[in-house]
Amino acid sequence: PVPAAPPAPAQLARRSFSTQMPKVLLIGSSTGGPQALMSVVTELGAVIDRFPVLITQHMPPTFTTILAEHLARSSRRPAHEAIDGEVIKPGQIYLAPGGRHMRVARHGTDAVIALDNGPPVNFCKPAVDPLFTSAVDVWQGGTLAVILTGMGSDGMRGGKDIVAAGGSVIAQDEASSVVWGMPGAAANAGICAAILPLNQIAPKLVRLFAGDRS
Repeated sequence: PVPAAPPAPAQLARRSFSTQMPKVLLIGSSTGGPQALMSVVTELGAVIDRFPVLITQHMPPTFTTILAEHLARSSRRPAHEAIDGEVIKPGQIYLAPGGRHMRVARHGTDAVIALDNGPPVNFCKPAVDPLFTSAVDVWQGGTLAVILTGMGSDGMRGGKDIVAAGGSVIAQDEASSVVWGMPGAAANAGICAAILPLNQIAPKLVRLFAGDRS
C-alpha cells in the first residue's frame, strides 16, 4: 500500500508588520547561528549604513571576538563586541560579548549599551530575551527583531514584549534552520509577522527598512 502523506503542518498564525518605521534591527541566534548570521549580514549593507544592528549569539567569551571579525568581513561594515556604556549609532554591528548579557538603555537622547553580568537567562549568557525586552524601552514600536536557528526558546518572551509594544518579529523557517527551537518557539507563540527561509530574510529586511510595511 502507498504510505499516507504526512499531515500538512498547521498554518502558523502571522501578525501584520508594525505600522511604524523600524529604527533598529535586533538578531538572536544559537546553534547554527554563526553561518546564518554571515549569510544575512552579507546582504544588509544598505540597512546597516542607516540603522544600528544588535546581535546576541549564544557563545562563550573569545569566540564572540572572532565572530565579530567574521561579521565585519561579511558585511564590509564595522562590527565589534559591544562595550558597556557606548552610544549606539547607525553604521555599526554590535555583538553581545560571550559571558555577558547585552541590554540597551536610554541615556538622555542617546541609546547606549548596558552589559550585565547577572545570572544566565534561559540557561544562556548572553541571552536574547534581555536584549529584546530592553530594546522596547528605547525604541518602542520601532523595534524589529529576527530570530534565527537555535535550540531552546530564548527570544520568544522578549519577542512577545516587542510585539506588545507595536514592533515586529521575523523567524527563520524550519526547513532552513539547523535547529528550529528558538524560531519555532516564536512562530508557535503566534508573534511573528513573517516566517522565512534564511535566503529571504535579508531581502525582506532591506525592504522593511526602506519603508515597505507589508
